[in-house]
Amino acid sequence: MVRRHTMTKQEKIKDLQERLELYKGREKEMLTGGVQSYGVGSRNATRYNTDLAQVRTAIKEIEAEISALECKTPRKAVGVIPRDW
Repeated sequence: MVRRHTMTKQEKIKDLQERLELYKGREKEMLTGGVQSYGVGSRNATRYNTDLAQVRTAIKEIEAEISALECKTPRKAVGVIPRDW
């Protein structure tokens, strides 16, 4: 039973790492010219297909999830029982 939990945890880490690489690739693409440009008459517009701030936020969130899953010490639950003496 414990082994299954470890495998699931490892699979989650692997999935998160794959997603992280995709987000980093998208960020790199956006920073190296992955923009959409078009013009109508004398007016030109340039924009990203995705918001760069959202991509960077997603990268930070995924990195935090990975570090939380890779934590070696398990979380401890502590209960406090108030008593009236």
